[in-house]
Amino acid sequence: QVQPVESGGGLVQAGDSLRLSCALSGPTIRGYAMGWFRQAPGKEREFVTALSWSGSNTFYADSADSVKGRFTISRDYARNTVYLQMNSLKPEDTAIYYCAADDDPTYSGPYDSDARYKYWGQGTQVTVSS
Repeated sequence: QVQPVESGGGLVQAGDSLRLSCALSGPTIRGYAMGWFRQAPGKEREFVTALSWSGSNTFYADSADSVKGRFTISRDYARNTVYLQMNSLKPEDTAIYYCAADDDPTYSGPYDSDARYKYWGQGTQVTVSS
């Protein structure tokens, strides 16, 4: 059974860095597109970033509060894990962060719709204080 499991959340101050991990239990992450989403209190879940199944394409949110330039997604095949490195954190980054996986090798992006993903983790809380 494919199950993403997130870890690494916590309480940090504005300007700090945090790295989230998403371990994929079951098969290897090879052949899976992996994405990160977040949901702030009172808001809808939103796309953050994703890696295509081949690992050759990276996607970042284009929203006004874009994470591009501050957040980086990467994967470690040996550990079967995807990471979300978050730098220069802001209070508006406070949210539950979810990891998701998609196993369709015929699709190459974009990956900004949560409907795209078949498997979801339980989420990890990130709180950034001002």
